[in-house]
Amino acid sequence: MRDSIARSLWNRVFGDRGEKEAARFLRRRGMKILVRGYRTDHGEIDLVALDGDIIVFVEVKSRRTGTPAEAVTPEKERRITLAALHFLKKHGLLEQRSRFDIVAIVWPEGNRPPRIDHIPNAFEARGRGQMFR
Repeated sequence: MRDSIARSLWNRVFGDRGEKEAARFLRRRGMKILVRGYRTDHGEIDLVALDGDIIVFVEVKSRRTGTPAEAVTPEKERRITLAALHFLKKHGLLEQRSRFDIVAIVWPEGNRPPRIDHIPNAFEARGRGQMFR
């Protein structure tokens, strides 16, 4: 149990570090960060940003090695889609253009800077109904 709590805390700190780095990265590319950690009963969105007039829902994946973007499963896409729909409804933005991006971060050993891959339009909305595939 103690190991589980320590692992959970480490994952939260590591994830927060990744979200901060992703937000800096996107701001340097001209995007405006609107919200960090948007949570609903259906899912969570790491970052909500504005790219021109497009609302961007960003999933951030951080790893020490490998390909972090592969961790975004169809089920994860579905939960992000539901959270995005909640955000759009709540703010009266259902007519606003939007997209789903992934920011994948690989943290090397030592103090070297991370490798950051931004994948715009990484996936389409998932779920049931007209707006979903």
